[in-house]
Amino acid sequence: MNPPAWLKPLAWAALVWNLLGVIAFVMQLLITPEMINQLPEAQQAAYSDIPLWSTAAFAIAVFAASFASILLLAKKALARELFSISFIAVLVQQYYNFVVIDSLAMFGTSALAMPLCVIVIGLLLLFISHKGKQQNWLN
Repeated sequence: MNPPAWLKPLAWAALVWNLLGVIAFVMQLLITPEMINQLPEAQQAAYSDIPLWSTAAFAIAVFAASFASILLLAKKALARELFSISFIAVLVQQYYNFVVIDSLAMFGTSALAMPLCVIVIGLLLLFISHKGKQQNWLN
């Protein structure tokens, strides 16, 4: 079966979205102690003591999803597995953000917007790649 006409533009949008995630990851890696010291005191601990497992989850989430987006563009079924890995990593990272450091208490309800977008878009891409594999859009 031929893939629907909307799949290619969606895959390009997914790639751009996930590359923006890669940029956010790199920016987090490059944050300096001086930059952290300029944040409100309650937020400083969140940025200065990020555990390796949370950083690794962030890296896995954005790089797996970026590669999955490329595979989606190439109509490869492996995209589904990489989107699955990415989504699990997103959940691990959000566990850190909302349970370990309680970003809601630190940043207020505005802390929900981006994580909710990330989760919804991650689920959407996982669903589309799953459907693509079922419908033989992806091989």
